[in-house]
Amino acid sequence: MPATPTAYEAVLHAARDVTKLGCAMDAEMLGAALLGSVYSVASDDRAEAVRDFVGRFLTATDQRDTPEATTIREVFAALVPDADGATEVGHDAHAPSWVTQLGRVRPTGCYAYGDVYGDQTSYLATFAYEDTVDGGPEHAVVALVDHNIGITKDVFVAGSAGILLQQVRSICAGDELIWFRTEDPGRLRDEVDRYLQVTDELSELPADGSLATDRALAGARLSLLPAPTTPPLAEPGGPQATDLTRDFLGSPEAARFGLTGSTVPPVDNASLDFCVSLLLDHAATLPGADLLRWSPTVAELFLLDWVHRRAVLDMDDAAMLPRVVRAWSAFSTRKRGLPAAAVTETETAMEELIPEFARLYTTGERRSPATAAVAQLIAEGVDPSDTAAIDAWLEANRDE
Repeated sequence: MPATPTAYEAVLHAARDVTKLGCAMDAEMLGAALLGSVYSVASDDRAEAVRDFVGRFLTATDQRDTPEATTIREVFAALVPDADGATEVGHDAHAPSWVTQLGRVRPTGCYAYGDVYGDQTSYLATFAYEDTVDGGPEHAVVALVDHNIGITKDVFVAGSAGILLQQVRSICAGDELIWFRTEDPGRLRDEVDRYLQVTDELSELPADGSLATDRALAGARLSLLPAPTTPPLAEPGGPQATDLTRDFLGSPEAARFGLTGSTVPPVDNASLDFCVSLLLDHAATLPGADLLRWSPTVAELFLLDWVHRRAVLDMDDAAMLPRVVRAWSAFSTRKRGLPAAAVTETETAMEELIPEFARLYTTGERRSPATAAVAQLIAEGVDPSDTAAIDAWLEANRDE
Protein backbone atom coordinates (compact mmCIF):
# COMPACT_ATOMS: atom_id res chain seq x y z
CA MET A 1 0.00 0.00 0.00
CA PRO A 2 1.49 3.41 -0.99
CA ALA A 3 2.35 5.74 1.85
CA THR A 4 -0.16 8.52 2.51
CA PRO A 5 0.72 12.23 2.34
CA THR A 6 0.45 12.20 6.12
CA ALA A 7 3.37 9.77 6.26
CA TYR A 8 5.56 12.14 4.26
CA GLU A 9 4.57 15.03 6.53
CA ALA A 10 5.47 12.89 9.54
CA VAL A 11 8.93 12.29 8.09
CA LEU A 12 9.45 15.98 7.40
CA HIS A 13 8.41 16.75 10.95
CA ALA A 14 10.77 14.13 12.39
CA ALA A 15 13.59 15.59 10.28
CA ARG A 16 12.87 19.19 11.20
CA ASP A 17 16.23 19.59 12.98
CA VAL A 18 18.33 17.83 10.34
CA THR A 19 20.10 21.06 9.34
CA LYS A 20 21.28 21.51 12.93
CA LEU A 21 23.30 18.30 12.85
CA GLY A 22 27.06 18.60 12.85
CA CYS A 23 28.15 16.19 10.13
CA ALA A 24 27.04 13.93 7.32
CA MET A 25 27.23 10.79 9.41
CA ASP A 26 24.80 12.16 12.00
CA ALA A 27 22.39 12.98 9.18
CA GLU A 28 22.77 9.55 7.58
CA MET A 29 22.11 7.88 10.94
CA LEU A 30 18.97 9.98 11.33
CA GLY A 31 17.82 9.20 7.80
CA ALA A 32 18.42 5.47 8.28
CA ALA A 33 16.44 5.49 11.53
CA LEU A 34 13.51 7.20 9.78
CA LEU A 35 13.58 4.65 6.96
CA GLY A 36 13.82 1.91 9.56
CA SER A 37 10.19 2.52 10.46
CA VAL A 38 9.25 1.72 6.85
CA TYR A 39 11.48 -1.35 6.82
CA SER A 40 10.08 -2.73 10.07
CA VAL A 41 6.40 -2.55 9.10
CA ALA A 42 6.71 -3.80 5.51
CA SER A 43 4.86 -7.04 4.91
CA ASP A 44 7.06 -8.70 2.30
CA ASP A 45 10.15 -7.36 0.47
CA ARG A 46 11.34 -4.84 3.03
CA ALA A 47 14.23 -3.49 0.96
CA GLU A 48 11.91 -2.87 -1.97
CA ALA A 49 9.39 -1.20 0.37
CA VAL A 50 12.10 1.26 1.47
CA ARG A 51 13.11 1.98 -2.14
CA ASP A 52 9.48 2.54 -3.07
CA PHE A 53 8.90 4.84 -0.10
CA VAL A 54 11.96 6.95 -0.87
CA GLY A 55 10.95 7.28 -4.52
CA ARG A 56 7.45 8.38 -3.57
CA PHE A 57 8.78 10.71 -0.88
CA LEU A 58 11.10 12.42 -3.35
CA THR A 59 8.22 12.91 -5.76
CA ALA A 60 5.83 14.16 -3.07
CA THR A 61 8.34 16.67 -1.68
CA ASP A 62 9.77 17.88 -4.98
CA GLN A 63 8.34 21.38 -4.50
CA ARG A 64 9.34 21.74 -0.86
CA ASP A 65 12.10 24.35 -0.76
CA THR A 66 12.76 24.70 2.97
CA PRO A 67 16.35 23.85 4.00
CA GLU A 68 15.06 21.00 6.16
CA ALA A 69 13.07 19.41 3.33
CA THR A 70 15.81 19.74 0.71
CA THR A 71 18.40 18.39 3.14
CA ILE A 72 16.48 15.26 4.16
CA ARG A 73 15.79 14.65 0.47
CA GLU A 74 19.55 14.62 -0.14
CA VAL A 75 20.08 12.30 2.81
CA PHE A 76 17.49 9.81 1.52
CA ALA A 77 18.92 9.99 -2.00
CA ALA A 78 22.38 9.17 -0.65
CA LEU A 79 21.11 6.26 1.45
CA VAL A 80 18.95 4.74 -1.30
CA PRO A 81 20.58 5.84 -4.57
CA ASP A 82 18.61 3.29 -6.63
CA ALA A 83 15.24 4.77 -5.61
CA ASP A 84 13.25 6.50 -8.34
CA GLY A 85 14.35 10.11 -8.65
CA ALA A 86 17.36 9.78 -6.35
CA THR A 87 19.88 10.66 -9.04
CA GLU A 88 17.92 13.83 -9.88
CA VAL A 89 18.17 15.30 -6.36
CA GLY A 90 20.57 18.24 -6.43
CA HIS A 91 22.38 20.25 -3.77
CA ASP A 92 20.60 23.20 -2.20
CA ALA A 93 22.64 26.35 -1.62
CA HIS A 94 21.05 26.80 1.80
CA ALA A 95 21.79 23.25 2.98
CA PRO A 96 24.55 22.59 5.54
CA SER A 97 28.05 22.30 4.15
CA TRP A 98 28.22 18.64 5.12
CA VAL A 99 25.66 17.57 2.47
CA THR A 100 28.53 17.29 -0.02
CA GLN A 101 29.96 14.51 2.12
CA LEU A 102 26.82 12.33 2.18
CA GLY A 103 27.89 8.87 1.08
CA ARG A 104 31.40 10.09 0.21
CA VAL A 105 33.31 7.37 2.03
CA ARG A 106 35.92 4.76 1.16
CA PRO A 107 36.37 1.28 2.68
CA THR A 108 39.38 1.07 5.00
CA GLY A 109 39.24 -2.53 6.23
CA CYS A 110 37.25 -5.77 6.17
CA TYR A 111 37.27 -8.45 8.85
CA ALA A 112 35.34 -11.49 10.02
CA TYR A 113 35.07 -13.33 13.32
CA GLY A 114 32.88 -16.06 14.71
CA ASP A 115 32.54 -19.10 16.93
CA VAL A 116 34.55 -22.24 16.25
CA TYR A 117 31.36 -24.30 15.91
CA GLY A 118 30.25 -22.39 12.81
CA ASP A 119 26.96 -21.19 14.30
CA GLN A 120 27.48 -17.49 13.65
CA THR A 121 29.87 -15.21 11.76
CA SER A 122 30.16 -11.46 12.24
CA TYR A 123 31.45 -9.37 9.35
CA LEU A 124 32.99 -5.99 10.11
CA ALA A 125 33.82 -3.34 7.50
CA THR A 126 35.29 0.07 8.28
CA PHE A 127 34.79 3.26 6.28
CA ALA A 128 36.22 6.79 6.30
CA TYR A 129 34.82 10.04 4.86
CA GLU A 130 36.83 12.04 2.38
CA ASP A 131 36.44 15.04 4.73
CA THR A 132 36.45 13.97 8.36
CA VAL A 133 35.22 17.38 9.55
CA ASP A 134 32.05 17.67 7.48
CA GLY A 135 31.75 13.94 6.94
CA GLY A 136 32.34 12.45 10.34
CA PRO A 137 34.54 9.86 12.02
CA GLU A 138 35.79 6.59 10.63
CA HIS A 139 32.98 4.16 11.35
CA ALA A 140 32.17 0.47 11.14
CA VAL A 141 29.35 -1.64 9.78
CA VAL A 142 28.89 -4.96 11.55
CA ALA A 143 26.61 -7.70 10.23
CA LEU A 144 25.83 -10.84 12.23
CA VAL A 145 25.08 -13.88 10.06
CA ASP A 146 23.37 -16.81 11.77
CA HIS A 147 24.18 -20.04 9.93
CA ASN A 148 21.60 -22.08 11.84
CA ILE A 149 18.63 -20.05 10.63
CA GLY A 150 20.21 -18.70 7.46
CA ILE A 151 19.69 -14.96 7.90
CA THR A 152 21.61 -11.79 8.65
CA LYS A 153 20.34 -11.58 12.20
CA ASP A 154 21.50 -8.06 12.94
CA VAL A 155 23.37 -5.11 11.47
CA PHE A 156 24.60 -2.00 13.21
CA VAL A 157 26.74 1.02 12.49
CA ALA A 158 29.29 2.09 15.11
CA GLY A 159 30.79 5.56 15.13
CA SER A 160 34.22 4.64 16.51
CA ALA A 161 35.69 2.08 14.15
CA GLY A 162 39.14 2.00 15.74
CA ILE A 163 37.86 1.42 19.25
CA LEU A 164 35.40 -1.25 18.12
CA LEU A 165 38.00 -3.10 16.07
CA GLN A 166 40.44 -3.04 18.98
CA GLN A 167 37.77 -4.44 21.32
CA VAL A 168 36.87 -7.21 18.88
CA ARG A 169 40.51 -8.20 18.40
CA SER A 170 41.03 -8.27 22.16
CA ILE A 171 37.98 -10.44 22.80
CA CYS A 172 38.90 -12.89 20.06
CA ALA A 173 42.52 -13.14 21.21
CA GLY A 174 41.37 -13.99 24.73
CA ASP A 175 38.80 -16.65 23.80
CA GLU A 176 39.84 -19.85 22.07
CA LEU A 177 36.23 -20.44 21.04
CA ILE A 178 36.27 -17.39 18.74
CA TRP A 179 38.35 -16.91 15.59
CA PHE A 180 39.26 -13.67 13.82
CA ARG A 181 40.63 -12.94 10.36
CA THR A 182 41.05 -10.22 7.75
CA GLU A 183 38.33 -10.76 5.16
CA ASP A 184 38.22 -10.31 1.41
CA PRO A 185 35.92 -7.31 0.69
CA GLY A 186 34.08 -9.06 -2.14
CA ARG A 187 33.44 -12.14 -0.04
CA LEU A 188 32.20 -9.99 2.86
CA ARG A 189 29.75 -8.14 0.63
CA ASP A 190 28.54 -11.34 -1.02
CA GLU A 191 27.99 -13.21 2.25
CA VAL A 192 26.14 -10.39 4.00
CA ASP A 193 24.03 -9.50 0.95
CA ARG A 194 23.05 -13.11 0.39
CA TYR A 195 21.74 -13.54 3.90
CA LEU A 196 20.25 -10.03 4.01
CA GLN A 197 18.04 -10.92 1.06
CA VAL A 198 16.52 -13.69 3.17
CA THR A 199 16.13 -11.33 6.13
CA ASP A 200 14.37 -8.75 3.96
CA GLU A 201 11.70 -11.34 3.13
CA LEU A 202 10.96 -12.35 6.73
CA SER A 203 7.41 -11.81 7.92
CA GLU A 204 8.78 -10.98 11.37
CA LEU A 205 12.17 -9.48 12.14
CA PRO A 206 14.47 -10.60 14.97
CA ALA A 207 13.34 -8.79 18.11
CA ASP A 208 16.68 -7.49 19.37
CA GLY A 209 19.34 -5.35 17.72
CA SER A 210 19.56 -2.47 15.27
CA LEU A 211 18.52 -4.27 12.11
CA ALA A 212 15.65 -1.95 11.20
CA THR A 213 17.19 1.38 12.23
CA ASP A 214 20.63 0.76 10.67
CA ARG A 215 19.65 -1.35 7.64
CA ALA A 216 19.57 1.48 5.10
CA LEU A 217 22.95 2.95 6.09
CA ALA A 218 24.58 -0.47 6.37
CA GLY A 219 23.27 -1.41 2.94
CA ALA A 220 24.55 1.82 1.42
CA ARG A 221 28.00 1.25 2.88
CA LEU A 222 28.24 -2.41 1.88
CA SER A 223 27.28 -1.51 -1.70
CA LEU A 224 30.56 0.44 -1.89
CA LEU A 225 32.59 -2.72 -1.44
CA PRO A 226 33.78 -4.38 -4.64
CA ALA A 227 31.69 -7.18 -6.02
CA PRO A 228 33.39 -10.59 -5.96
CA THR A 229 35.79 -10.74 -8.92
CA THR A 230 35.64 -14.52 -9.14
CA PRO A 231 32.92 -17.05 -8.36
CA PRO A 232 32.94 -18.23 -4.75
CA LEU A 233 35.32 -21.09 -4.21
CA ALA A 234 33.47 -24.37 -4.01
CA GLU A 235 33.61 -25.71 -0.51
CA PRO A 236 35.38 -29.06 -0.28
CA GLY A 237 32.85 -31.85 -0.57
CA GLY A 238 31.89 -33.05 2.87
CA PRO A 239 31.47 -36.69 3.77
CA GLN A 240 28.43 -38.44 2.39
CA ALA A 241 25.82 -39.69 4.83
CA THR A 242 26.59 -43.35 4.14
CA ASP A 243 30.34 -42.92 4.64
CA LEU A 244 29.82 -40.78 7.72
CA THR A 245 27.47 -43.34 9.27
CA ARG A 246 30.04 -46.09 8.70
CA ASP A 247 32.85 -43.98 10.17
CA PHE A 248 30.75 -43.04 13.18
CA LEU A 249 29.64 -46.59 13.99
CA GLY A 250 33.25 -47.75 13.69
CA SER A 251 34.60 -44.95 15.87
CA PRO A 252 35.99 -45.18 19.40
CA GLU A 253 33.23 -42.79 20.51
CA ALA A 254 30.52 -45.21 19.38
CA ALA A 255 32.26 -47.99 21.26
CA ARG A 256 32.72 -45.85 24.37
CA PHE A 257 28.99 -45.17 24.60
CA GLY A 258 28.05 -48.82 24.04
CA LEU A 259 26.72 -48.50 20.51
CA THR A 260 28.93 -51.18 19.01
CA GLY A 261 30.59 -54.39 20.12
CA SER A 262 29.27 -56.85 22.67
CA THR A 263 26.84 -55.20 25.05
CA VAL A 264 24.35 -56.49 27.57
CA PRO A 265 21.60 -56.23 26.58
CA PRO A 266 22.50 -56.24 22.85
CA VAL A 267 22.13 -53.00 20.93
CA ASP A 268 18.85 -52.58 19.06
CA ASN A 269 20.35 -51.98 15.63
CA ALA A 270 17.08 -50.76 14.13
CA SER A 271 16.80 -48.01 16.74
CA LEU A 272 20.50 -47.22 16.42
CA ASP A 273 20.30 -46.79 12.65
CA PHE A 274 17.12 -44.74 12.97
CA CYS A 275 18.63 -42.37 15.52
CA VAL A 276 21.78 -41.85 13.45
CA SER A 277 19.64 -41.14 10.39
CA LEU A 278 17.72 -38.52 12.37
CA LEU A 279 20.95 -36.68 13.22
CA LEU A 280 22.02 -36.64 9.57
CA ASP A 281 18.56 -35.65 8.34
CA HIS A 282 18.52 -32.72 10.75
CA ALA A 283 22.01 -31.60 9.69
CA ALA A 284 20.89 -31.66 6.06
CA THR A 285 18.08 -29.20 6.83
CA LEU A 286 20.44 -26.54 8.22
CA PRO A 287 21.85 -23.84 5.91
CA GLY A 288 25.04 -25.17 4.38
CA ALA A 289 24.05 -28.78 5.13
CA ASP A 290 27.37 -29.58 6.80
CA LEU A 291 26.66 -33.02 8.23
CA LEU A 292 29.45 -32.75 10.80
CA ARG A 293 28.56 -29.31 12.16
CA TRP A 294 27.52 -29.78 15.76
CA SER A 295 27.37 -27.35 18.66
CA PRO A 296 25.37 -26.71 21.83
CA THR A 297 23.00 -24.60 19.74
CA VAL A 298 22.57 -27.22 17.01
CA ALA A 299 22.04 -29.87 19.69
CA GLU A 300 19.34 -27.76 21.29
CA LEU A 301 17.56 -27.26 17.97
CA PHE A 302 17.68 -31.00 17.37
CA LEU A 303 16.83 -32.37 20.82
CA LEU A 304 14.28 -29.83 21.98
CA ASP A 305 12.49 -28.98 18.75
CA TRP A 306 13.19 -30.72 15.45
CA VAL A 307 13.08 -34.33 16.54
CA HIS A 308 9.73 -33.85 18.30
CA ARG A 309 8.15 -32.16 15.28
CA ARG A 310 9.59 -34.40 12.60
CA ALA A 311 10.04 -37.89 14.02
CA VAL A 312 7.93 -40.52 15.76
CA LEU A 313 10.01 -42.26 18.40
CA ASP A 314 8.98 -45.41 20.17
CA MET A 315 10.32 -46.12 23.64
CA ASP A 316 13.36 -47.97 22.28
CA ASP A 317 14.23 -45.03 20.04
CA ALA A 318 13.77 -42.54 22.89
CA ALA A 319 16.11 -44.60 25.08
CA MET A 320 18.69 -44.93 22.30
CA LEU A 321 18.79 -41.32 21.14
CA PRO A 322 20.63 -39.85 24.19
CA ARG A 323 23.40 -42.45 23.81
CA VAL A 324 23.70 -41.71 20.11
CA VAL A 325 23.77 -37.95 20.68
CA ARG A 326 26.48 -38.18 23.34
CA ALA A 327 28.62 -40.34 21.05
CA TRP A 328 27.95 -38.13 18.03
CA SER A 329 28.91 -35.04 19.99
CA ALA A 330 32.28 -36.55 20.91
CA PHE A 331 32.79 -37.92 17.40
CA SER A 332 31.98 -34.70 15.51
CA THR A 333 34.05 -32.42 17.77
CA ARG A 334 37.04 -34.73 17.32
CA LYS A 335 36.61 -34.95 13.55
CA ARG A 336 36.44 -31.18 13.25
CA GLY A 337 39.44 -30.67 15.52
CA LEU A 338 37.65 -28.32 17.91
CA PRO A 339 39.61 -27.07 20.95
CA ALA A 340 39.28 -28.77 24.31
CA ALA A 341 37.15 -25.94 25.69
CA ALA A 342 34.61 -26.49 22.89
CA VAL A 343 34.53 -30.22 23.59
CA THR A 344 33.89 -29.61 27.27
CA GLU A 345 31.24 -26.98 26.56
CA THR A 346 29.43 -29.31 24.19
CA GLU A 347 29.54 -32.25 26.61
CA THR A 348 28.13 -30.05 29.37
CA ALA A 349 25.33 -28.91 27.07
CA MET A 350 24.41 -32.53 26.29
CA GLU A 351 23.93 -33.30 29.98
CA GLU A 352 21.65 -30.28 30.33
CA LEU A 353 19.63 -30.91 27.16
CA ILE A 354 19.02 -34.65 27.42
CA PRO A 355 16.79 -34.50 30.54
CA GLU A 356 14.66 -31.84 28.83
CA PHE A 357 14.47 -34.01 25.71
CA ALA A 358 13.17 -36.86 27.86
CA ARG A 359 10.56 -34.61 29.45
CA LEU A 360 9.35 -33.33 26.09
CA TYR A 361 9.16 -36.88 24.76
CA THR A 362 7.04 -37.88 27.75
CA THR A 363 4.65 -34.94 27.51
CA GLY A 364 4.50 -34.79 23.71
CA GLU A 365 4.00 -31.02 23.93
CA ARG A 366 6.35 -30.24 21.04
CA ARG A 367 4.87 -32.76 18.62
CA SER A 368 3.41 -31.40 15.41
CA PRO A 369 -0.20 -32.43 14.60
CA ALA A 370 1.08 -34.80 11.91
CA THR A 371 3.62 -36.42 14.21
CA ALA A 372 1.04 -36.75 16.97
CA ALA A 373 -1.38 -38.42 14.55
CA VAL A 374 1.22 -40.95 13.41
CA ALA A 375 2.17 -41.65 17.01
CA GLN A 376 -1.47 -42.36 17.83
CA LEU A 377 -1.76 -44.75 14.90
CA ILE A 378 1.30 -46.68 16.05
CA ALA A 379 0.05 -46.75 19.65
CA GLU A 380 -3.20 -48.32 18.43
CA GLY A 381 -1.42 -50.93 16.33
CA VAL A 382 -2.02 -49.33 12.92
CA ASP A 383 0.81 -49.46 10.39
CA PRO A 384 1.27 -45.88 9.07
CA SER A 385 2.46 -47.29 5.72
CA ASP A 386 -0.70 -49.41 5.27
CA THR A 387 -3.21 -47.20 3.44
CA ALA A 388 -6.06 -49.67 3.85
CA ALA A 389 -5.40 -49.94 7.60
CA ILE A 390 -5.40 -46.15 7.93
CA ASP A 391 -8.69 -45.87 6.00
CA ALA A 392 -10.25 -48.47 8.25
CA TRP A 393 -9.00 -46.63 11.34
CA LEU A 394 -10.40 -43.33 10.07
CA GLU A 395 -13.77 -44.93 9.36
CA ALA A 396 -13.90 -46.49 12.82
CA ASN A 397 -13.07 -43.16 14.47
CA ARG A 398 -15.10 -40.89 12.19
CA ASP A 399 -17.61 -39.86 14.88
CA GLU A 400 -15.14 -39.38 17.74
